[in-house]
Amino acid sequence: MGALQLTLGAIGVAVSVYAWGLFVAGVLRMIKIIRLGQPDATRNGPFVPRMRTLIVEFVAHTRMAKLRKVAPWHWMVMWGFLIGSAALFEAYGEVFYPGFHWPIIGTWSLWSLLVELLGVGTVVGGVALAIIRQLNHPRRADRLSRFAGSDFKAAYFVEAVVIIEGLGILGVKAFKQSSGLEDPPLWSSFVTAPLAEILPSNPDWVSIMAIIKLLSAMVWLVVVAKNLTMGVAWHRFSAFFNIYFKREDDGGVALGALKPMMSGGKVLDLEEADPDKDVFGVGKVEDFSWKGWLDFSTCTECGRCQSQCPAWNTGKPLSPKLLITQLRDHAFAKAPYLLAGGSKDMAGDEVGLTSDKYEDYKKRLESIDVLAMAESERPLVGTADELGVIDPEVLWSCTSCGACVEQCPVDIEHVDHIVDMRRYQVLIESNFPSELGGMFKNLENKGNPWGQNAKDRLAWTEGLDFDVPVFDGELGDAEYLFWVGCAGAFEDRAKKTTRAVAELLHTAGVKYTVLGPEETCTGDPARRAGNEFLFQMLAQQNVEVLNTVFDGREPGQRKVVVTCAHCFNTLANEYPQVGGTFEVVHHTQLLNKLVRERRLVPVAEVAEDITYHDPCYLGRHNKIYEAPRELVGASGATLREMPRHGDQSMCCGAGGARMWMEERIGKRINLDRVDEALGTAPSKIATGCPFCRVMLTDGVTARQNEGTAGSHIEVVDVAQLLLTSVRRGQALERGDVPTDETPTGTPLPNEDKAPSS
Repeated sequence: MGALQLTLGAIGVAVSVYAWGLFVAGVLRMIKIIRLGQPDATRNGPFVPRMRTLIVEFVAHTRMAKLRKVAPWHWMVMWGFLIGSAALFEAYGEVFYPGFHWPIIGTWSLWSLLVELLGVGTVVGGVALAIIRQLNHPRRADRLSRFAGSDFKAAYFVEAVVIIEGLGILGVKAFKQSSGLEDPPLWSSFVTAPLAEILPSNPDWVSIMAIIKLLSAMVWLVVVAKNLTMGVAWHRFSAFFNIYFKREDDGGVALGALKPMMSGGKVLDLEEADPDKDVFGVGKVEDFSWKGWLDFSTCTECGRCQSQCPAWNTGKPLSPKLLITQLRDHAFAKAPYLLAGGSKDMAGDEVGLTSDKYEDYKKRLESIDVLAMAESERPLVGTADELGVIDPEVLWSCTSCGACVEQCPVDIEHVDHIVDMRRYQVLIESNFPSELGGMFKNLENKGNPWGQNAKDRLAWTEGLDFDVPVFDGELGDAEYLFWVGCAGAFEDRAKKTTRAVAELLHTAGVKYTVLGPEETCTGDPARRAGNEFLFQMLAQQNVEVLNTVFDGREPGQRKVVVTCAHCFNTLANEYPQVGGTFEVVHHTQLLNKLVRERRLVPVAEVAEDITYHDPCYLGRHNKIYEAPRELVGASGATLREMPRHGDQSMCCGAGGARMWMEERIGKRINLDRVDEALGTAPSKIATGCPFCRVMLTDGVTARQNEGTAGSHIEVVDVAQLLLTSVRRGQALERGDVPTDETPTGTPLPNEDKAPSS
């Protein structure tokens, strides 16, 4: 141990004491900040499935693998960080004594191979990730870049440290060999052994490389400890917890059912809620649960959510990534005020820092950073003039399609957070797009968003050459309750799907019944718009009716078939939250089952080229991809997939109650999706959701009017394709008319109409 080793060692130890102390303090502060969120006991267990999910996701990189060009490089860097930490701590010995190695394993050839692989993998992975970031730089692709709005300096800093760490691992090992301190077999040192041949034989270089390896890590610790919002660095630690505490303990993503409205860690009972104590949605950043704060802290700014977002891709102000990072920056900036006990009531008056003694009050105020006090005055949702954290246009641009949640590699729950903010805006602030007012009134007064009369719910049966059984108090031998849905009962285009499904069930001899006037909206548009009170009212009413219908039936025999993807999701996933558990199937699933059982036999091929649009609430939210495609194949049609399909399918623009809102910013989402569909040169565009059908039909009509789409192209439901084939080629009903030409439903009063754009 020479003077150089003693000097470098002393520097390494001194810097390490400072860096580790700062880092530990940063970790403790981050934990304290995350705990500012509301409690959420639903994340506590069960341990085994949650741990299994965590292990699978990080070992196999199942979430990262959704972007295959990135996954292998990130996988290398991840293991380089995890196992490479052992090589890092080895540097504390190597800097003092060049020949130092870990006891026992340090002489194993397999350990030598592992270190070699870690070093090479870390360097190659780090370089590859930097190149990928450069190739996708927003200066070249603008909104097409998933990195638009990301913090490039932070990312390059992290990647630089990764590369330096890898070079340090390889450098130490190579100089040990060149100095004769180690002589591992070539197969375990396939890079460092040849390199050692050209390096000087000087043990001092081992200590120099060791201090480089050590100090680069210490610099990283210092920088991240001083920058708690550097998610691209902190996700190395927080991602494990974020994955473990994800909403679904079975490993599923936070799609399907929305998270119930909670207050104080418990599901909020609206009938017993206390406005003075309970939290109604999220009106302030501290109203988010601690898991929400953990989400904000874990975002890596990779932009996968942004690249898949239909709003962002059509010029809207919403970027799921930027929404999360804005919430993160606001939360951490406001944290000193909250940690000091600051809080405001619904009227905006300070209630946390008050004190009878002026000196105590003054002292508490002076202890809070002035910037934190200023941040505490900002509204969570507000315009730029109001200094709002989240602009209302951002909040209401979301279609709740779930593409962001599906793509996020660290399981951030964007949709739940967006809807929670909408809940507060609707229930407390009464601040929402004017068009939704008419929809809410129609749901409350008429039980459907179109404002039609309940007595007209059976109008779709007119003209059928068979009787449609209507529930009359006895379910009898009916196997299924056919839930028609509001669109299926009132919207002219959706009626064709309803009629096709009814005819196919009749042909197959399936016993079913419909509710007719007893049916009402499931409440999906109300809930996605944030009107939880209206959703609860509709849901409880429907559950009461359905429980009466299925009275006396075993749980597995309470079967419901639906044609609407939104009704399907609500009945299957959300009604259990209000006491209604049923066996819900989508019509594509049931029809596909009937075809497989030969109860429906296609006898004439639909010799056409079909492209299929995955409805978000059928596909991403409920993982039903194959049944509708198999039906397209069973009809004899040739399926032509769009570039974005399956779990990467593009939204039609109707979800999240957007069906009832005007689209005034950027390109219309349905036009973007129709343009993609037309790119496959189809004769028909098939789907499995009435809302998708309305949006796509309007888009096709717009392109036909412009002369960019053939007049022969139409949008149909897959059930209609199957019916054509089963009918021996008899023509389908035609003549879909866009709603801007022939509106459906009861006209809204003038005061509820949206201003013309």
